[in-house]
Amino acid sequence: MTDIIDQHAPPRSDVVLDVRGLKTWFPTRAGEVKAVDEVSFSLTRGRVLGLVGESGSGKSVTGFSIMGQLEPPGRVVEGSILFGGRDLTTLDRESMRRLRGKRIAMIFQDPMMTLNPVLKVGTQMIEAILAHDQVSKAQARERSTAALAAVGIPSPAERLSAYPHQLSGGMRQRVAIAIALLHRPELIIADEPTTALDVTIQAQIIAQVQRLVRELGMTLIWITHDLSVVSRLADDVAVMYAGRIVEYGKAEDVLNAPRHRYTVGLIESVPSRNRPGERLRQIDGITPSLLALPTGCAFRTRCDAADAQCAAAQPLRTHGTHSHRCCHPVAAHEALR
Repeated sequence: MTDIIDQHAPPRSDVVLDVRGLKTWFPTRAGEVKAVDEVSFSLTRGRVLGLVGESGSGKSVTGFSIMGQLEPPGRVVEGSILFGGRDLTTLDRESMRRLRGKRIAMIFQDPMMTLNPVLKVGTQMIEAILAHDQVSKAQARERSTAALAAVGIPSPAERLSAYPHQLSGGMRQRVAIAIALLHRPELIIADEPTTALDVTIQAQIIAQVQRLVRELGMTLIWITHDLSVVSRLADDVAVMYAGRIVEYGKAEDVLNAPRHRYTVGLIESVPSRNRPGERLRQIDGITPSLLALPTGCAFRTRCDAADAQCAAAQPLRTHGTHSHRCCHPVAAHEALR
């Protein structure tokens, strides 16, 4: 199998995360739901990967697979997730617990998946530090205060005494990000952390995340359906559809000269690309059921260019550092209207 790793692999000493042929399936009475099917990518230190796709494309399941936090009956059935030379799919629960929060952290869309509503912010942050580091409570409190200040929370020492319900939505998300940063992890997975926030707060948080990633040299996977966020934040973009990566490359290449017709559809669906009064563009049809995917290209049932060739398995085609799975790629001069 030709995969993204082979085509875009950076020097191995710089690789933080190396995902190869990942398959995450959910058994149901109707059959196997192939939520993630042969996904491969690698990330070097300090890079930001934008993992993009519609709801149900498999992007969040990819993040939970890396974190070892799949909800039963979901399971990784094949592939490897190499982090620091160790395959995370082979680690037991205790080994993964020691990694989570310390070397790998996740920021959720809903900050209340991180925060306990009945505990003060300071209590939760201090416990998170003491779970991995042997330091005094005073030192842990000092680190917690510094982490809150780093994500732009005013009067951080006072906020340690607050309960989550006493904070705004944007403030709670900043606290969740601060908790993820407490141990300066090598890898952070952010699962649509700004989706529920207004655009002003969203822009502030994205700017702060960019600054922290740059200053701390961390690697970031930003999972989102919002291409405007990806254009501001990501170094590389992986576009997912029906459990597979259909396009991958540097952000400027994928967003400015997309080759896969699904990527083109996503970009043209962004409202800001439409003239005032013009009908919003959209991708025809709906995502097929993961229980009954069409043979070959899963997008072919929604694609105007589909023909008999698209019913065959689509290998990854690579042009320089830009890859796609399409036998009728969009030419550069016609990619975007």
